[in-house]
Amino acid sequence: MSLLTVPLPLTAVFFLISSASLSEPTVPVPVTCATRGVDLVQDGVVVLCPPDCSHWTGSVFGTGVYASISSVCGAAVHSGVLGPTGGHVRVHKLQGRHNYMSSYAHGLQSQPLHSWTASFKLTKPVNIPLELTSETSTTALPAAAQSAKKPVKKPSVKKALTGGNKDCQMDIAVVIDSSSNIGQRRFNLQKNFVTKLAAMLRVGPTGPHVGLIQASDSPRTEFLLTNYTQPKELLFAIREVAYLGGDTNTGKAIMHTAETFFTQENGGRRGHPRVMMVLVDGWPSDDLEQAAMLARESGINVFLVSVAKPAPEELATVRDKDFMKKAVCKDNGFFSYLIPTWFSTTKHVKPLAQRLCSLDSLLCSRTCYNSVNIGFLIDGSSSIGEGNFQLQLDFLAGIARNFDISDVGARIGAVQFTYEQRLEFGLFDHSNKEDAIAALRRVPYMSGGTATGAAISYTTQNLFRRTARGRNFLIVVTDGQSYDNVRGPALAAQQQGIIIYAVGVAWAPLEDLKAMSSEPKESHTFFTREFTGLAEFIPPLVRGICRDFTENN
Repeated sequence: MSLLTVPLPLTAVFFLISSASLSEPTVPVPVTCATRGVDLVQDGVVVLCPPDCSHWTGSVFGTGVYASISSVCGAAVHSGVLGPTGGHVRVHKLQGRHNYMSSYAHGLQSQPLHSWTASFKLTKPVNIPLELTSETSTTALPAAAQSAKKPVKKPSVKKALTGGNKDCQMDIAVVIDSSSNIGQRRFNLQKNFVTKLAAMLRVGPTGPHVGLIQASDSPRTEFLLTNYTQPKELLFAIREVAYLGGDTNTGKAIMHTAETFFTQENGGRRGHPRVMMVLVDGWPSDDLEQAAMLARESGINVFLVSVAKPAPEELATVRDKDFMKKAVCKDNGFFSYLIPTWFSTTKHVKPLAQRLCSLDSLLCSRTCYNSVNIGFLIDGSSSIGEGNFQLQLDFLAGIARNFDISDVGARIGAVQFTYEQRLEFGLFDHSNKEDAIAALRRVPYMSGGTATGAAISYTTQNLFRRTARGRNFLIVVTDGQSYDNVRGPALAAQQQGIIIYAVGVAWAPLEDLKAMSSEPKESHTFFTREFTGLAEFIPPLVRGICRDFTENN
């Protein structure tokens, strides 16, 4: 076999390039649309971009100079160095900077970013040898290996399967119907359909990962995402799954999968889109709404594939006729798929695989947990005391722990108030959860009076001034009556798109709390007599923030 036909892992390609002599010709490194600047180990490396990277809008940060977490090929299209058909581009590594600006250029909208640790810019390379053009640079071997000039064979389907689909790097949970309703024969047809779908997805270490759960009386996990990352092993594992029988408790299966399946301990990959494909023969025996809500709030893109929908005379026995609309990630037609019968599934394999791999259409990967800006307005008045002040910080840290705080994720900031206000740290001061929570716990107690209205105005102007509308939340904690008016400043903040939760302790008047909180007042107002009772508010507050985010986005 020719050396030129052997596919190499991307990490191996980088090693060969970095160890090549400087006197050798530049060897382009083939990359995917998902390759980021931070993934490249060498400064000045020339990469070969595939076509159609102009859809990577959400993965390009900056203009001209790009944050290193940006898609290299997407940035190349945005900068005009490449067209939509792909090609060669040289990547120059730069130091990190602040304020990466967004812009619309060459059909692609880049995103803003406050700061990042490294950057890159792009230029068009010159003097790429003819033998290293797109036809022959599929493995980016050194010049000595290229000198063999053996013809490059197109990889067979069998070889393509073993490499993995690098353009579909999803974590996919397949929930199959194992109820008595489907029966053994149709269950086997279902497994045959899933094996064909898995083959079409091209599972591999650098491609999609697939795990499987059975829905029956109780859900059963058959194998996890990382148990089988080679196609032959995965297809064999699917064929070996045994039929269970029982009720079609699809809601239980979705809940089980959303709660446990995508954790890092169970093989979920950080930063990879989460997809759940649910197969239902007929209709579910239980309710799907609560389970589907948890899946959506967890950033899971739920697809529901319904086979053999109920006949008109069977509709009376269907518990919820709108179960498809309630189960899916988003009721826009993209996440629902109807197959008339198990005997005609083959023609549906390819279009369904394309949907599961359509990164730009997976609308449910952005959630409250990785998208919100939360400001904490901390009461530092003299009536609280040092011990209760620490309980207040514990409460706020407990809320923060529920969110994925990062440079491109959720953010928290804090202001302490008495008669005066002090910005303890801004939304963009800490780029990871550990640093942000540590900064929150270090806030020193001020001691003084209580001017909550002025504090809300200060926070609106100084904490949220650079952030987008629709995802800003302010949690106000106070233990007493404010010496100034709170209604006007709170209304002004809400008109700027800030959703306010008011948390009162001890002598805080309920009238003031409701005047500050957003509508509906009942779900945005909390009160406890003791600071030790604050911890009970953490789960409902987090749920409330996620509910508001989902409704507003």
